[in-house]
Amino acid sequence: MGQVKSITKKSEDISAWYNDVIARAKLAEHGPVRGTMIFRLLGFALWEAIQKTLDTKIKDLGAQNAYFPLFIPLSFLQKEQSHVKGFSPELAVVTHGGGEKLTEPVVVRPTSETIMYDAFSRWIESFRDLPLVINQWSNVVRWEKRPYMFLRTTEFLWQEGHSAHATNEDAQKMADGALKMYVDFYQNTLALYGYAGKKSETEKFPGADTTLTYEILAPDGKVIQACTSHNLGQNFAKVFKVEFQNEQGEKKLVWQTSWGLTTRSIGAVILAHGDDNGLVLPPQIAPLQVVIIPIISKGVDKDAILKMAGQAFGILEGNNIKVKMDDNDQSPGWKFNQYELEGVPLRIEIGSTELKDKSFRVVRRDNKDSFSFKLETIGFEIQQLLSTMQKDLLAKHKDFTLENTRQADTYEDFKKIMSATKGFIEAFWCEDASCEEKIKSETKASTRCFPLDGIKVEGKCIVCGKKSTRRWLFAQSY
Repeated sequence: MGQVKSITKKSEDISAWYNDVIARAKLAEHGPVRGTMIFRLLGFALWEAIQKTLDTKIKDLGAQNAYFPLFIPLSFLQKEQSHVKGFSPELAVVTHGGGEKLTEPVVVRPTSETIMYDAFSRWIESFRDLPLVINQWSNVVRWEKRPYMFLRTTEFLWQEGHSAHATNEDAQKMADGALKMYVDFYQNTLALYGYAGKKSETEKFPGADTTLTYEILAPDGKVIQACTSHNLGQNFAKVFKVEFQNEQGEKKLVWQTSWGLTTRSIGAVILAHGDDNGLVLPPQIAPLQVVIIPIISKGVDKDAILKMAGQAFGILEGNNIKVKMDDNDQSPGWKFNQYELEGVPLRIEIGSTELKDKSFRVVRRDNKDSFSFKLETIGFEIQQLLSTMQKDLLAKHKDFTLENTRQADTYEDFKKIMSATKGFIEAFWCEDASCEEKIKSETKASTRCFPLDGIKVEGKCIVCGKKSTRRWLFAQSY
């Protein structure tokens, strides 16, 4: 193993820093087809950790996992016009297979509403079959013209939940519940603060009645759409004839939802928490939470140090802490740099001083604070430290987000902020699509959402001056 190569400073060039960290920490690399990405071991371990945590939460919503085919008949997408119109520019279409031209082109899955709801039309007959709540962990393909590792790739991994209900009220409860689940996951597992809210008509999912979202601010002032939850109404039920017989014996259309979170979540973690030395992983998501590094120097009792290290390892492992002891022959300095690069939350050092004092030096990855713990209490202390670090990372990102959320009462103020610090801007908007498009074309900022906790107040649209009753959140997005 060679030396850890230096990375661009985050403060100097965040884009170069981001790509350097992904490469140096061996999270991923570009695939041979433009826009595709190869997940390396640490990158996929992060996705596995996300899957493990989120899958439990999804099942708590009442969902069960299934899997649907990658290939979808083009005619399926064409049944719902707003859906096919929204996805047409991104579709990968297969016209030949087995050396022959196909009688009907097939689309490589951009999302699974159409193929799932064709099945729902056969699976649902009675009110007793409702609600039907299904989740799928899969890959999807949306042809990406501006690829960016994890954040925007032609093929990406995700989970997509889909449900069918007897009433719109039940469907809305599911859409709300899914978003609440995502907010809890992002805040308490990934330590990422954001704004939950409703998308505008222009920005909502193609084919949905309403779309809910969670928006996260990155250090460069741009925003990441972290997940979405859609109330699909009866739009897909109508074209796929997803019907049920109610208790009165009447045929009724179901009400549906869909909701998803992708590997973009990993990109958000990298951007929000990382520093000049590499990744900073929240303990809840870190594949490795603690690394123990014995420091063997000349004249020191190697066996005694390794024994201490082994004792600490056994205690931490017994406390269900993800721990590793690294006693290979690389220098301690190289190891410190490598595990900092990989974002391991805590490092335990055991050298001559620690051997003499019968203690362990513990260093936090995020702020470099160090502590001295005894063997008798190390299990408890490490658990407490991991919990504290998790909370501190969320608090830090929340403070950053609030500090970079500004109000603009005029279009000139809006443009000044967006050309400088960026971040979230709260502004009155009349909710006319032409004003929304003007803002986007002139500032590159789009409506991100109207916050769920937003209040209605009197104001004037910053563009046209017409009456407005809501301040929307705007930002430039990835």
